[in-house]
Amino acid sequence: MGRDRAELSRVVAAGYKEIAITGVHLGSYGRDLAAESSLASLLTSVNQAFGDDVLFRISSLEPMDFPFEILDLASAGRTGGPPLPGSGSATVAPHFHLPLQHASNRVLASMKRPYTIEHYGALVDTIRDRLPHAAIGSDIIAGFPGETDEEFARLTAYLESSPLTHLHVFPYSDRPGTVASSLPAKVHGSVVKARAQRLREISRVLAGDFRSAQRGTVRPALTIEDGSVAVTDNYFRVPAPPGRARNEWVTVTL
Repeated sequence: MGRDRAELSRVVAAGYKEIAITGVHLGSYGRDLAAESSLASLLTSVNQAFGDDVLFRISSLEPMDFPFEILDLASAGRTGGPPLPGSGSATVAPHFHLPLQHASNRVLASMKRPYTIEHYGALVDTIRDRLPHAAIGSDIIAGFPGETDEEFARLTAYLESSPLTHLHVFPYSDRPGTVASSLPAKVHGSVVKARAQRLREISRVLAGDFRSAQRGTVRPALTIEDGSVAVTDNYFRVPAPPGRARNEWVTVTL
């Protein structure tokens, strides 16, 4: 953590106001360290040390590794309206990316995913209950080997009723040397393409529903480019109030 703190000190001193915390299997951070640690304790530490004027945004988290303490950090001080960074409140962004890949437990097992749709659904429902303004994205694979029409229908039904706000859709394609490339019952390319298109349509509806639900809400945002555009803590790109320079915290009404 000493090296991380030094790096954070350097970038904060240079004027950066938003910092993304990223890594492979980020939710399992700290398990391989001699001194016991976790992603939640790391976020608590950096928030206390640097959070007065910095928003920490977390990159992709695997569903089985999601530390629920993060919700405490992302929701602290938000009763009665969203605080701007610098207000003394927690500044972990209400923005999460949680790869699902599929809603069929059989397909998830074939993918070697160590969670179930029941676990995933309970997780994102909890996030939505705790953080109504949170953006929740996911990765979905269309046409994984063996995916049946019934399993695809199960996937679309779940997504349409889920609290997710956007999807990254990946049409399945063979990669030499992977276990998946040797699986039987490959889905025809034209079917994969059609299923991916259907999932993208669902993503557009989810994103539209989230925009509608957030209309009229007030969010903290950071100005970018020439100062005429800002990105909110829950990841909307919106016009900034006039007369702002880039890299300024502002409050915007969506």
